[in-house]
Parts: sequence; structure tokens; C-alpha cells
Amino acid sequence: MNILFVSAEASPFAKVGGLGDVIAAGSLPTALRDMGVDARVIMPLYGIIDYAKYDIKPHFSFHLPRAVGDAHIVVHHTVWENVPFYFIESWPFFGEETSIYNDWHTDMPRYIFFCQAAMAVAWELREQDGWFPNVMHVNDWHTGLIPFFLRSSSHKPVWADVRSMMTLHNVAYQGEHASIFAIELGIAPRDHPALDRMDLGDNLLATGIAYADFVTTVSPRHADEIQYSYMGYGLEGLIRTRTHENKLYGVLNGIDVEQFNPKTDPHLLNNYDVDTFVEARRKNKQQIQEFAGLEVREDVPLIAIVSRLVWQKGIDLAIPALRSILEERDVQLIALGTGEPELSQELRRLGEDFQDQARVFIMYDATLAQRIYSSADLFVMPSHYEPCGIGQMLAMRYGALPVVRETGGLADTVENYDNADAEEGTGFLFLWEEASALVNTLHWAINTYTQRPEAWKRMQRRAMQLDFSWERSAATYKRLYERVLST
Repeated sequence: MNILFVSAEASPFAKVGGLGDVIAAGSLPTALRDMGVDARVIMPLYGIIDYAKYDIKPHFSFHLPRAVGDAHIVVHHTVWENVPFYFIESWPFFGEETSIYNDWHTDMPRYIFFCQAAMAVAWELREQDGWFPNVMHVNDWHTGLIPFFLRSSSHKPVWADVRSMMTLHNVAYQGEHASIFAIELGIAPRDHPALDRMDLGDNLLATGIAYADFVTTVSPRHADEIQYSYMGYGLEGLIRTRTHENKLYGVLNGIDVEQFNPKTDPHLLNNYDVDTFVEARRKNKQQIQEFAGLEVREDVPLIAIVSRLVWQKGIDLAIPALRSILEERDVQLIALGTGEPELSQELRRLGEDFQDQARVFIMYDATLAQRIYSSADLFVMPSHYEPCGIGQMLAMRYGALPVVRETGGLADTVENYDNADAEEGTGFLFLWEEASALVNTLHWAINTYTQRPEAWKRMQRRAMQLDFSWERSAATYKRLYERVLST
């Protein structure tokens, strides 16, 4: 079974959000290859990618005829973590940029081109390497035209048996108003009845949803949520049509449990496992308190945020809630992240107002992030919406108990504390999108930490034993590929 992932991002080469973590070496493609699936990845060759570091070398080149003139495409190649990666270089779209994404006027034509080029590279791989996909697994709006191209080419023998799967990582970003560029490039109108009925023919994400053989989301809960207006962002009607056709599935993302392993993580000052975490985490907490200039105290609950500082992540809820908690309770806070300037400034101000209790780092630092996970008692992630989320999984993997809003992948991964002896529970959940709801839940969590230490350790142990490996997700995807190929 040959699977070609098509993605605008892939870690470690170029990553902005969760999309890059899924289509990454060491994640889903790697797990699929371990199961005997020949999974490969194609992505743009951005100018920011370090060719030498990843041993990326030219593989072949060709000319792609287009309505606006031929494009010269150079395909580069590397094998990383056992996964073959192909990179598309073609001036003026890919090869010299200093950022992954730009503005609408720039990104719309370049990702339409990426869809055309990915189809052409798949064809050339058949000629060059004797390899051709059975399924093209596309991701988010940047690749939304590919299912349409496959459907339009299904009358041709070579393409007739190639199927498409589309994964929705973030429905809020859709690639709207694409027709002005598609018409110029001679791309046929999208004549799907559902797109016509809902006036979505110039929306690239909607195009992919309508034409893909199967559609997936990155958590089961989110597959339900996007069928309603609040999280469907105008596509809920179209998404419901795919549900009625039994073509929408929620598959929970995983994490790289080898990379994110507190027993072997080289970033940690004291490593540990489920049997040794109590003493090692105590030492890690002491060291992070010293590093942050906070009072070294074992008894005080240490609350953490490691996040993109954006509205989606609920930072607008977290800041007033944490301000209230810092005023009322004997707690400490350490926060790490970058994002929207206004939220970053508000969080920085919170740290300045509570200098004896809080430290805020407006920056990205992978080592510091791992050390925070390995030392914090509570991990706050009050997202407005969360297709899957990785932070809460990493927190539990390292023994920090999450306080999360009951949405998407957060609800699928965090089991609410039973408010007793912790026969159930790996964290603390709340529902309402209100700072007061987060305040009340934090009070509950802090009281549990201070008054029920054995229940707390029982939850930590259970959280650390959860299986968030990609093998579980890959097994589900393999079954879906088999199903789509049998249709």
C-alpha cells in the first residue's frame, strides 16, 4: 500500500502549528512504515529549510505545462527517520522564502501551484522511481484542490484507482476566494452539487472536503463539533453531508513517545519513569524554581503554560483567571510562549505584577518547555477550540496534570478527576468559555493538590501510563486506507 502525504508543513523541516507535528518524521508516516505501509511525504522546499542539516539533495527536474506558462520544477529528496521526503522547488513560489506563510495574495497562488505540482511530481515518481501512490493523503486548505484534480482525472487509466483522504487540522483556515486565481490558471470550475448549493466553489478547504473519498479530523470529539456552526466556520453543512455519507472519521493524533520520554529525555535535569517520578519531579521543580527566580518550595503548587499565545488557545481566559488565582492563593506560575502581540503583552504584564510568584518567558525554547513539563504540578490549556492538542498529552506524559476546557482533543484525552480517591481521572475539566469557570476549576485542582496528595499521585501515575503513541493512530489510518481502496 503506497500512501503519499501532501502537506504545507512537516517537522523537523518547516513547522508552524500542529499540522507539522502530524506529517513529521517520527510521527504518523514513520508509524505507518513500521506497519508495512510505504508512506512518503511531499512538501514545498521553503528557503528557510536547512538543506545540509537534513541531507536534502536534488533528485530530478521537469517542466510542468500551465495555462500561464511552463513551470520548471526541481524535486529534492531525503530520507529522515526512515521516511522518504520530497521537496518541491520552483521559482517564484518555493525555494527562496524566509517564512512559511505570507499574505493571502501571495499564498493563494503558491498553494494552488503546490496542488498542481504535487500531482505532477506523483506522476514523475512513477517514471523516475517506479513508485506511485494508491492514496494521496492531503492536509488542510493548502492541498484542497488535489481531491478535485483526482476526481477530474479518474477517467484516465493511471489515475483511475488513486483515492484521496483529507485530514482537517484547523477548519478556521479555509483558503477562501480562490476562484480569481483558479480561473486565471485555467482550472475547471468545481461543479460538485454541494459546493454549488452552499456557494463554496471558491473555497479550497471546502473543495477538498467535498471531493475527498474520506475526510478525517484529528480527534473524535472534534469530528462532532465541526458539524455545528460554532466550530464549523461556515462549513458545517458541507461537513454534515460527508457524515451522512459515512465518510467522516475522527482519529486522535499521537505524540512521539520515544522523543518525549521522561525516562530518556536529554533536556531533563533528572530523568524518571512511572515508578520513580515523585522524587525526580521534586528535584526538577526545585531546579526550575531556582532558574526562574521563584522561591524554592515543594508545598506550593506550580502552575504552567506552554503555548502559542493566541485566542484559540484560550489565553484570553487564562490571563484574568490566573490573575485572580495569584491574588487569592499561595501558588506559583511559569509561562512560556510566543504569539499575538496583545496577548503576549498582557501575559508579560501579569508576570510583572506578581514578581514574587510568577515568571513569564515570551520566547520559544524547546529545552525550557521540556523542563517545565517535568516540574510543573498543573498545566493550563483552556482552549476555545482544540482539534486535537499536543500540550496536554505532553503534560500528562511528564506527570503534570492538565486543567483544560472540555472541547475537541482535550475532552478525548483528559479524564476528569472523580473528586474522591482518584479511581478515575488524569486532570481537571470545565466547559463554559468564561474566566470564572477556569478560576473555579483551578481552585478545585489546587485544593486537590494540597489536601489529597495520594489521589494526586495516583492521577499522575495514570496519566503517565496513557498510550499516546502514533502506533495506535496509524493502525486506525491503515484500516481507513484499506476501506477507501475497497470502494
